[in-house]
Amino acid sequence: MLSVIVITKNEAQHIGRCLASVAWADEIIVLDSGSSDETVAICRQFTNKVFITDWPGFGPQKQRALDKARGDWVLSIDADEEIGPALKAEILQAMQQNEVQGFEIPRLSSYCGKPIKHGGWWPDYVLRLFRRDVGRFSSEVVHERIEVKGVIGRLKNPLWHEAFVDPAEVLHKINAYSSLGAEKMFNHGKRASLGKAIGKGLWTFIRTYFVQAAILDGAEGLMLAISNAEGSYYKYLKLRELCRKTANK
Repeated sequence: MLSVIVITKNEAQHIGRCLASVAWADEIIVLDSGSSDETVAICRQFTNKVFITDWPGFGPQKQRALDKARGDWVLSIDADEEIGPALKAEILQAMQQNEVQGFEIPRLSSYCGKPIKHGGWWPDYVLRLFRRDVGRFSSEVVHERIEVKGVIGRLKNPLWHEAFVDPAEVLHKINAYSSLGAEKMFNHGKRASLGKAIGKGLWTFIRTYFVQAAILDGAEGLMLAISNAEGSYYKYLKLRELCRKTANK
């Protein structure tokens, strides 16, 4: 038995395609943290296991979803991801293996409509399929990970990820994730200055565009390198602000 778990908030533009791609699963569990669009209504077209909750952070929220799962195997998928027919077949075959407890899946992400093959985005292996009794999510509020006890294998067919639909979504995610990243670093005792924020942003651009060859992805590769640099810059800038506020208390 396979349980699919998804967390959502205002994902109406993505969630229908996501859930349609996993409609073959034995169980679909959705945890929504207060959507103001049609996300919940769309989800209820695919499953009766839709729960409305508060927002404790990515790791704790995904663990809540996992706690509700009843399948022997769990597939964790994000609202902006989709499972194609080839990956579906590979997942069903992988679940028949007894010696492996989890599987990483290569993720192919798009930036403003274009699949990105460089810039550190491909192959982006993510652990998403695992036996329920040996897996759990870490407690980080952002960049959480699945911790699985046992042997980890790899699948070949990609998970499709519509990372950024348009520049407006890019800006929204840069703002949201830089805030969460700054909070995470602050809680781990990290500190930052304006110079460090500038340096981190500059290096992120150089690494993405030249070292990781996003230059080969054309205009979207350049756009990706710039937005990665902005995300890094603002994360450290926000960390600097958190430190300043704490020092002034």
